[in-house]
Amino acid sequence: MLAGEMSTKADGGLYFELYWGENLAEAWSYGPEQAKVLAAPDEKAPLPLYGFTLPEEPFLMAERTVRGWRIHLPPNVHVEHKARGDAFTSLPDNQRVQDQGRTSVALADGMTLRLTEGHLSLLVQSSVVKERVGPLQWKDMGWLVIVALLFLSLPVGFLLAGPTPERAAESNARALQQAADKEAARRKAMGLEKPMRPITDAERSQQQSDAGPEVHIPATFRAR
Repeated sequence: MLAGEMSTKADGGLYFELYWGENLAEAWSYGPEQAKVLAAPDEKAPLPLYGFTLPEEPFLMAERTVRGWRIHLPPNVHVEHKARGDAFTSLPDNQRVQDQGRTSVALADGMTLRLTEGHLSLLVQSSVVKERVGPLQWKDMGWLVIVALLFLSLPVGFLLAGPTPERAAESNARALQQAADKEAARRKAMGLEKPMRPITDAERSQQQSDAGPEVHIPATFRAR
């Protein structure tokens, strides 16, 4: 399939990543309203590109067509491509377009290009951002009002449903009753559920009689 016949997206943006070896050095994103991307070794350029051989400055790196983006290749780069989820492979000659000594390639949907010169690699792919976020619509304002009312109603609901003195007293009474019930169950398990009674005079006399005869010890007692 020729590059001009490949399926591309005409409404998407463009995304560049510049790598030094395996390390990401820079990244740039261009929205769908961008008609072309010019590159030059200049910080003020739309694409400030250093380390690549450019036939002129600024260099037309990318331009939008009716079918999507066309990427113009610098003369000394090694070009690879891959589909989403695949590994990079060399770009076939039948996907390169020659025009007045310049080489370009149409960026297909889901394709990533890797342009390598020396230790530098420039990755080019379609941007996931298709359009800029527009102004808020009336329906969006309605949702914002609803969310704001729900947010403001939370403190009011907490105050209305919060503890009052009567509810606090009821809660304390329930806690005391639960503690008393637990103590009663514990005493019953230990056999202490019957209350103790006072000792009668007859029981006290019986205890004294069971103790044996009384022994009187003199005030002065000496042992050898």
